[in-house]
Amino acid sequence: MSDYDAYLAGDRTDHVALYLAESYVSDAETLADRADAERVADIRDAQSDTPGVVLVVDGESGRSVFETLTGMQAMEFGSTAMQTPGDVDAALVDGRCPNAVDGPGEDHTVQFVFSFAEAQNEEVGGLYADGDVIHAYAYCSCGTAYSDKWLAGAHDQ
Repeated sequence: MSDYDAYLAGDRTDHVALYLAESYVSDAETLADRADAERVADIRDAQSDTPGVVLVVDGESGRSVFETLTGMQAMEFGSTAMQTPGDVDAALVDGRCPNAVDGPGEDHTVQFVFSFAEAQNEEVGGLYADGDVIHAYAYCSCGTAYSDKWLAGAHDQ
């Protein structure tokens, strides 16, 4: 099982995942050659036709990798995205921007997704009591940041 598959299953709660659309980064080919990367074309459940790369890195360096590749502060981006619920696909490579309804004709392509997994926590209750939870924060080409979360391994494709 790849690190990516293990991450989606909730088995890498100490890692983060970062999807970057080829249109967002200047050198997707170099990123795709990293040992911790997978090309979107190689991801069997990806619903996206947009080329890109998914990195799965340890959480300690995840924020730094995110900030280097996006130019944004990870915590600030996450806080902004949490204010707008949306839909991110289970493969972390696509989504439905909540503003797509308001702006037909605009481009609403996911540029990147930052994700982390949180281990099951029965004390917190709710979704967290049922199993590991995947949190996903997406950035749309229209400039909207939005979020989604689901039980690891249980999100519809």
